[in-house]
Amino acid sequence: MKSKAWTERFMQGVFFVAACASVLAVALICIFLFANGIPAMSEIGFIEFITGKEWRPGSEMFGILPMIVGSLYVTAGAIIFGVPIGILTSVFMAMYCPKQIYKPLKAATELLAGIPSVIYGFFGLVVVVPLIRSFGETLYRSGIVKNPGNGNSILTASLILGMMILPTIIGTTESAMRAVPAHYYEGSLALGATKERSIFRVIIPAAKSGVIAGIVLGIGRAIGETMAVIMIVGNQARLTGSILQGIRTLTGNIVIEMGYATGLHREALIATGVVLFVFILIINFSVALLKRGADHE
Repeated sequence: MKSKAWTERFMQGVFFVAACASVLAVALICIFLFANGIPAMSEIGFIEFITGKEWRPGSEMFGILPMIVGSLYVTAGAIIFGVPIGILTSVFMAMYCPKQIYKPLKAATELLAGIPSVIYGFFGLVVVVPLIRSFGETLYRSGIVKNPGNGNSILTASLILGMMILPTIIGTTESAMRAVPAHYYEGSLALGATKERSIFRVIIPAAKSGVIAGIVLGIGRAIGETMAVIMIVGNQARLTGSILQGIRTLTGNIVIEMGYATGLHREALIATGVVLFVFILIINFSVALLKRGADHE
């Protein structure tokens, strides 16, 4: 008994140290970001830094509004493309998929998560960019758009990011749907509801916490993705209203210029990381409030 009690205390200590290490890692990241980013914001001017439309380090102009808008554009596009496909795929795998093809389909979706982001970027550069270029030229000849772009655009990045978030959404949503008690579905059918109505009115609402968690994880990957986006989005620090034009994201701005940045330029890039960090915190906090409100309903 003494040996068992000692083992339990030892493992409790191990778990406590692991938990403290995780908290410490987050705390150190926060301290580094804010200690180096806040002074730069103060020197540049917080309002000018956030709302400025010009990013010209050589002229001491550090406005990140184009990068903020660019990140929002590609993240929203990824959500539009990826979330419906991910949820519908989850419904098929959990409720309709024959046993013969379930394992290959499951393996294929899991393989998507293991593909390096640079491969997604290369695929987008070689395959998707020419397709979007041809699509833009068709729209231009039809008089629908004034500038067809060169294929490196918001639309291209949204498509690739939509593909990249699929495995996260599919895996989390399918697990949440399978965790719903079977009598929910059977009771709905017994009351006369169709299979589709039972799925979308009973199963998915009952699994909404898992569905929301999958969407949030997908958003986190989309807004934090760097390599694939750099290769296909055009990397032009400007505001645009066309999805066929190139932009630059917050993560892309940091990676492209951090290698040679010095002085205030480097501090401004770290401050860009602070903005990205706070933005992700706001998203997570908002979703937590939504989940809490949904749980109280």
